[in-house]
Amino acid sequence: MQHAYGKAGDIPALLERLHEFPKSEGEAEPWFTLWSALAHQGDVYTASFAAVPHVVSALASAPARADEAFFQFPAWVEICRAKHQIEVPQDLKASYFEALARLPSLVAQAASRPWEPGFAACALSAVAAAQGHHAVAEAVLEMSTPQIAEEFIEWVSNQ
Repeated sequence: MQHAYGKAGDIPALLERLHEFPKSEGEAEPWFTLWSALAHQGDVYTASFAAVPHVVSALASAPARADEAFFQFPAWVEICRAKHQIEVPQDLKASYFEALARLPSLVAQAASRPWEPGFAACALSAVAAAQGHHAVAEAVLEMSTPQIAEEFIEWVSNQ
């Protein structure tokens, strides 16, 4: 498996830490390293596709406790995969797409908690990405703050 910096031998230990439901703010680990290595500047790698089922598995253990990154990461990997027309390796294909298919029901399970705008954007983006609506998924991620959403609504109104 490869990631942005070469062999992905460091990734399994980082993924294991996700079962502790760490926050993803700033440079908080393990998310900072996972993002840097697996979704580096919009590029995705074989290790990115292998990581998504692990992220979704951790998320599935307690969706209401999960940080927004648990939804954003698989959505972003899928957005980047589609945007760059990258083929998922055959040996990872089934587990990767099965993990994506689980996202809508996990978003529904997370609906029992209050959602901040950033969390809402990540959760809704995950649903759109899982359904193959990659442009919508990316646009929703851009709506992560009320100000940006309001500017968009104003722009649409003026069209």
